[in-house]
Amino acid sequence: MNKLCERGFTLIELMIVVAIIAFLALIAMPKYLNFVARAKRAEAQINLASLYAAEKAYWVENNAYTNDLKELGWRPEGKIHYTYGFGGSEGTNYLKGALEADLGALGQAKADKNSFVAIAVADIDGDGKSDVLAIDNEKDLKVVQDDLK
Repeated sequence: MNKLCERGFTLIELMIVVAIIAFLALIAMPKYLNFVARAKRAEAQINLASLYAAEKAYWVENNAYTNDLKELGWRPEGKIHYTYGFGGSEGTNYLKGALEADLGALGQAKADKNSFVAIAVADIDGDGKSDVLAIDNEKDLKVVQDDLK
């Protein structure tokens, strides 16, 4: 009789390969999620620097800072993840981002004749703890509450 030459993988071999891929994905996933969270924070840093520049331009023209984003003429482009601005009403004093945010953190923001502090807040990893960044009239960018730790 003619012996057939059978080629291919057994079910056991395929299951081992799938298990190895799942294990590697399990190891890589936390690093990937941390990378995504840091990228979202970079958005906040860039937009706060832009808000700082708008406040400085407003101060040159009006000799005071403002917490009214419409009057300031500042709005970030594209989809935003963080909520930016000052305490008050949405659309006027702050712009709401796509991620959940503790709007109480905006109470730390202020603007008066001589100084301002603007806030960016979002729960970037979905754990219920907010990431809060602040920038002031001295361009001092601080992480007030770190959600990446």
